[in-house]
Amino acid sequence: MECYMTEMEKGERNNARRRSVVSFVRRSSTLDARLERAWNTYADDYVLRLDKGEYVLGVADTVRISCDFLAQAWGEGFQVDGRVIVEIGTGQGENIVAAAAAHPQDNFIGVEVYAPGVAHTVLMAGKNELRNLRMVQVNAPELLSAFEPGVVSEVWTFFPDPWPKTKHHKRRIVQDSLAQAVHAALKDDGVWRIATDIDDYALHVHEVMDARADFANDGEKTVSLATEHVSKGTADLAAQLPHADFSESERFEGRVLTNFEKKGLDAGRVIHDFTYRRV
Repeated sequence: MECYMTEMEKGERNNARRRSVVSFVRRSSTLDARLERAWNTYADDYVLRLDKGEYVLGVADTVRISCDFLAQAWGEGFQVDGRVIVEIGTGQGENIVAAAAAHPQDNFIGVEVYAPGVAHTVLMAGKNELRNLRMVQVNAPELLSAFEPGVVSEVWTFFPDPWPKTKHHKRRIVQDSLAQAVHAALKDDGVWRIATDIDDYALHVHEVMDARADFANDGEKTVSLATEHVSKGTADLAAQLPHADFSESERFEGRVLTNFEKKGLDAGRVIHDFTYRRV
């Protein structure tokens, strides 16, 4: 791994930290007895401890996640020559646990703010005796902004909260500020993989990402989407709106079919996959 940072990249990263989007709203949650046991048994081994500064879900400005930092903080199981892959919003951990088990030569970092999701993920990781996976319970934009350039090979954001109401679109995790943080953390030619089963979110991704000069859309298939946004109560009107063609990717074969994705398919929704490469 190579870790380097130009003065321009330092400035961009600092700006991203100041403007970071809150990726999730923290809600009160308690662990049931099973997940509490899982947390007590596995959290010390699988939760990557970071200085959170003044915020419960934040990352202190003093934290700089370099190659050496990960090697020391990770402990046994860190693959020095392996890729670092970050999944934003791991949910119950189905995908990241399967990926870590299938690719023991790589390192996987899961980002999830809800304690039950973290606990369920570390439970599965512990049962599978994985050593190449760590969880972080912080907001994703702040975590990505803490990485030194070139540490991360891929970032995954699969089926993020669609925030379907028009007034809530600004809360969607895919925003310019996060894209800037992802770009700064990725190595040259590193990729950001995104997936959604909501057509309007797909349009949102295209609007944010296709206009950026620092990412290239590697999509090879053509998808038709409405060119105007719809809201929670007007989604059915999308078919009547003007459409345009957009480039998207085939389904990422490294993503397992989770229960969440299966529900979307069963409901007849189209799965949109995106591959944006750092340039």
